[in-house]
Amino acid sequence: MTICGTHVTLLYSPKVYNNNHIYQALAPGETKMFSKYIVKMELRIESTHRVKFISCRQNFVNRWVWGGLDRGYISNVDINWGDILQITAKLTGKKEFQGVGLLNFNNTELDHWEQLIPNVTHVVLELEYAAKNMTWESQYPEWIDEEEETEVPVCPSLPSLRSTGIRLNLIAVKLPHANGGNWSRDVARLHLQLAVARLTTSFKGNYPLYVLFVTNFFPIPNLFTCKELVGHVKGMFLGEKLHLPLGSCELAFPLRGKELSYVGNVRREAYATILHSAHVYVCGAIAAEQSIHMSGSTRDLVILVDETIRQFKGSEKDAYNEWNYNKFRLWQLTDYDKIIFIDADLLILRNIDFLFGMPEITATRNNGTLFNSGVMVVELSNCTFKLLMDHINEFESYNGGDQGYLNEIFTWWHRIPRHMNFLKHFWVGDEEEKKQMKTLLFGADPPILYVLHYLGMKPWLCFRDYDCNWNCDVFHEFPSDVAHERWWKVHDVMPELLQQFCMLKSKQKAQLEWDRRQAEVANYTSGHWQIKVKDTRLKKCIDNLCSWENMLKHWGETNWTDDESHTPTPPAIATSSLSDLRLVNLAFYHPCKC
Repeated sequence: MTICGTHVTLLYSPKVYNNNHIYQALAPGETKMFSKYIVKMELRIESTHRVKFISCRQNFVNRWVWGGLDRGYISNVDINWGDILQITAKLTGKKEFQGVGLLNFNNTELDHWEQLIPNVTHVVLELEYAAKNMTWESQYPEWIDEEEETEVPVCPSLPSLRSTGIRLNLIAVKLPHANGGNWSRDVARLHLQLAVARLTTSFKGNYPLYVLFVTNFFPIPNLFTCKELVGHVKGMFLGEKLHLPLGSCELAFPLRGKELSYVGNVRREAYATILHSAHVYVCGAIAAEQSIHMSGSTRDLVILVDETIRQFKGSEKDAYNEWNYNKFRLWQLTDYDKIIFIDADLLILRNIDFLFGMPEITATRNNGTLFNSGVMVVELSNCTFKLLMDHINEFESYNGGDQGYLNEIFTWWHRIPRHMNFLKHFWVGDEEEKKQMKTLLFGADPPILYVLHYLGMKPWLCFRDYDCNWNCDVFHEFPSDVAHERWWKVHDVMPELLQQFCMLKSKQKAQLEWDRRQAEVANYTSGHWQIKVKDTRLKKCIDNLCSWENMLKHWGETNWTDDESHTPTPPAIATSSLSDLRLVNLAFYHPCKC
């Protein structure tokens, strides 16, 4: 049996609706056993009303009769009433237990409920179906007017339940299983869960209210999340409900308008990123921390250092995403309540501490109905980590890595403006005016963007003289000398000792020169290959094979190696010495040793 207990404040209470169809209770009937999963939560709503959630999972058979028969809402669950009785026995029989609300059950099942829990009022909650043309994509449109230049984005309406006017101590809802298997993006499942969540916020008074989900799959994990796990049998975990997510059809908060501010708990909130043993991103992570400090934030930056590079089965070999399943370790940083994960290849240009006030998952759109995991708000929980690990073989990641998998688990998320994770990227179809606008944003001082995310070759792996993406045809969507220069301005205010982590290995110098020569042969019109390199790192060696010019003589040969087995890294810096460098709150964790 799984039981979670949490305390949270609900951020808002949307309008709710309901129907007053009442049944009188009958005597208990026949029961049988089924597999059960229970989660219990306590919510502190603004009205001080206490709400408790229970979740139940069981096996299915094909049987259904209900109302107007929208087949999307059909649930083929054969309820095993013995377990229902076992679950509800702890709740019923008390003086304060007066009413049961029932949603999405057929007539036969309604009769069973009346027999199972006698001497209380049974209220059949009738919910108007979502519009026939309502799709998941309509909740996550490809584009919305984030700047609100012509309109304020608004989500399509989903009917709600009316408040009953009758005291309910238990709300039971039966969730459907989507045809075609895409249950995590099923509008009917979403609608039923949101309707119940909204209804719970409408009740006034100080009495217990429980919600029972009858479903074969876990509910929306960031609407009913697992926070403080206190026991379990097996399977799925649920937990606290912080906020009713808006979806991605409108912004979680507007880009313009009131100045964004947030106080929060500095000791319980942190930024976090991940490094792998290749150390390619060490310099980037240090620069990211420097930018956080320059933005005025005093939060920690927690760096997960993966020294073993353990792969998960779902990761794609030889791809960047091959290692990114280790991102799940973020959920185990339970010394904090909440983190903002940031990729190590970005700069924080303006303070984004206000994002700590947002729920999981808050992120920018990537494409279609998907979010970009490069900047995202995460609520820490070992229970959520286990949920992610338990289902890793059940979902196919569209990109072979963490972002694709997380999008399958957290299908319902908060959308923030792209200015809070702005990609350094010029689409093939971008008009010249749009390219100029992006370039202006990259260099604006004071900054307009909150976060600038460096795609393609990273600035610290290029010579500082210009963006080396110009010299690679496969990276021609990424170069910007203005953005490149901006990164190096942050680098230059880093302590000199930390700047050593941004030195170039001889092999990288050879690669850059090789790319320059290829650009010269191809006569790339940007002409960057003609620029004389003045980067002082060119003459500094940090490894045993300092002759990068000699490497070029053998470039491309398969039977030659530049054996780097003894290549030293820049000087190791103990965590304790960081305070002397005035580099605030930089901490190192080794997740695979946890």
